[in-house]
Amino acid sequence: MTKFSDFALAEPIKKRVIESGYTTPSPIQQQAIPPALEGKDILGIAQTGTGKTAAFSLPAIHHLLANKRRPGRNECRMLVLAPTRELARQIADSMTGYSKGLGMYVTSAFGGVPINRQKRILAKGVDVLVATPGRLLDLIDQRCLTLEKVEILVLDEADQMLDLGFIVPLKKIVPMLPKKRQSLFFSATMPKTISQLADQFLTNPVQVSVAPQSTTAERVDQKVTYINQDDKQRLLKDFINKENPDHMLVFTQTKHGADKVVKNLNAVGIHSAAIHGNKSQPQRERALGDFKKGKINILVATDIAARGIDVDGITHVINFDMPNVSEQYVHRIGRTARAGASGISYSLVAPDERQFLRDVVKLTGVKPEVIALPEGYDEPPREEVAPRIYGQKPKRYGAKPTGGRNNKHSARKGRPGGGNRRGGPGSGERTGGPKKGGPKHWNNASKSFKRRQKSKSDA
Repeated sequence: MTKFSDFALAEPIKKRVIESGYTTPSPIQQQAIPPALEGKDILGIAQTGTGKTAAFSLPAIHHLLANKRRPGRNECRMLVLAPTRELARQIADSMTGYSKGLGMYVTSAFGGVPINRQKRILAKGVDVLVATPGRLLDLIDQRCLTLEKVEILVLDEADQMLDLGFIVPLKKIVPMLPKKRQSLFFSATMPKTISQLADQFLTNPVQVSVAPQSTTAERVDQKVTYINQDDKQRLLKDFINKENPDHMLVFTQTKHGADKVVKNLNAVGIHSAAIHGNKSQPQRERALGDFKKGKINILVATDIAARGIDVDGITHVINFDMPNVSEQYVHRIGRTARAGASGISYSLVAPDERQFLRDVVKLTGVKPEVIALPEGYDEPPREEVAPRIYGQKPKRYGAKPTGGRNNKHSARKGRPGGGNRRGGPGSGERTGGPKKGGPKHWNNASKSFKRRQKSKSDA
């Protein structure tokens, strides 16, 4: 299939695709669309920016058009689950464009905006609902939506669903769906947990893959600089002034970090905006809209936006903070080098982030080019400080302490080494002897007590 006209799609759909400027299908579209048109379940593995949205949207719209029926009250015929608000909005906009003039109603539902408007729309019934898992369950709990008549289910960016902690909501949603349905499951990576999740959603799926697992975009020129954490902001400013990028995406690890970067950039005359979970939906949409229109050239984001930003012409992706999950690196730099273009990724690696970089190299098999620090910057220490992983206990060095005031349980029960008030190592007690039921001899017992004990034994 070298052209969209080669697919067995309905003529109105082909016309809409051609009007949208698409002629040649991407590899994932070539592999996924034919079996999807036959009604088979699909397990798709492809990087971001490879055309997955059209790969599941076009055959789904074809099915809904061929089996046209009016959805009932609080029903949807097709459900698309997406991990972020931005991605849900993006998918809904794309499907609205593909189905324009075909009499279908496409809507989206996600948090950050009032739920009442979404309730009113769903009350009439919709053909396609694109939703985030949290808001979807809110609508179901309030009896504003039922999934009993879903004909097609799509799970997009499944690996990020798990990264954001949506595994529990997804497991709640599965039993609500009819067993007889078509399911399409797409992910950029396929670790074991994703494979297990796919087994719950899919039945005898056709697996399609257009890139090796966890590979990075081939046209991305990956670079890295080792730098002290306190110097990152100054280096970022110098880099922007030197490169003068048209569209640059900067990733931070935390929401506070994103706001701090924006504040410092705006203070030196570099206009930028932040997009993260603490921003309201109108703020996020305004920042993304200004970025798309070119009103601002720098957009600072957390990983929650890594797969919801579909902007052509992003030339640079800056990892201001290295991600602590290696797969996120793949999704971050996948925002550039899209639609056949090339791009640059530049990572600023502090001493305590070098372990994260090693994990990325191990995962992707690509070692970024090391760029030396410019003059005027202090070289970071060579030794690498292994970051503490959440939930992992720190290693103990030396013997484990057996006494002291902090050993509360031992102190209460008068155990050796417990720091109890009378006797016992570490108690500092000058008089008296062991408590009843305790050991016969104490190392720090008084001399008078030891003499009495000796006299008794001699007698």
